Amino acid sequence: MNDLMTRNNVKVMGQGEQTIIFAHGFGCDQSMWQYIAPKFAENYRVVLFDYIGSGNSDFTAYQSEKYSTLQGYKQDVLDIIEEMDLQNILFIGHSISSMIGMLAAIDRPDYFDKLIMIGPSPCYLNDTDGYRGGFEQNDIKELLTMMEMNFAGWASYMAPLAMDQTKDPKLTYDLENSFVSTNPRVAREFAEVTFYSDYRESLPLLKVPTLIIQCSNDSIVPIEVGQYLNKCIENSTLQIIEAKGHYPHISQPVETTNIIVDYLMK
Repeated sequence: MNDLMTRNNVKVMGQGEQTIIFAHGFGCDQSMWQYIAPKFAENYRVVLFDYIGSGNSDFTAYQSEKYSTLQGYKQDVLDIIEEMDLQNILFIGHSISSMIGMLAAIDRPDYFDKLIMIGPSPCYLNDTDGYRGGFEQNDIKELLTMMEMNFAGWASYMAPLAMDQTKDPKLTYDLENSFVSTNPRVAREFAEVTFYSDYRESLPLLKVPTLIIQCSNDSIVPIEVGQYLNKCIENSTLQIIEAKGHYPHISQPVETTNIIVDYLMK
């Protein structure tokens, strides 16, 4: 267990009976939860971790083959759950972690009580069938090329695009630093896995009750994506919030926390 706890830099807060797992999105680490996790630790046992290649995880554990799809990340989540013998879990995932949590809950629905998805997307690419994911193929190619050619430049471009610019500029600065601190090779591969993923066919397989939190103006995930998820996940609730950007748990932590608490109390 110690090896796994070190591998994914697992941290535990709070003494509550029920466990919340917070799963960070691409280019981030568990510090992204600093504005809301302490509040939940008052009533729950909170588990935080870093994906391999992010934060203070064990970079030597990264294998390109294993993490060439979300299945590798899903397995890490299940490994943590099983090693810690967790049950009745509330899983809060940001962005691509929403889909990682979904895959874990499809595999082992018995482990999960509820899923909370913040800014989720099952597919980031626009499709000829009318689905609007927000990006064209060329957009993704340009982003990946920028990451290869000038990683710091990519980070300084992406951070203000993703963060609510009406808030404290320090939040954008912190996000940029988070991007830069990620291992460039891992980040580039994780970005490809993220932006080219398409899990739309898996959505009807999810039976765990799910809250979808969608920002009213998200530069990464269009509002139609939240509506699409709500339509395809049978036991889901869509909550559109006033927050802008792709990181409401950072830019609007009080509003985000209140929405999650309200959902969990039902």
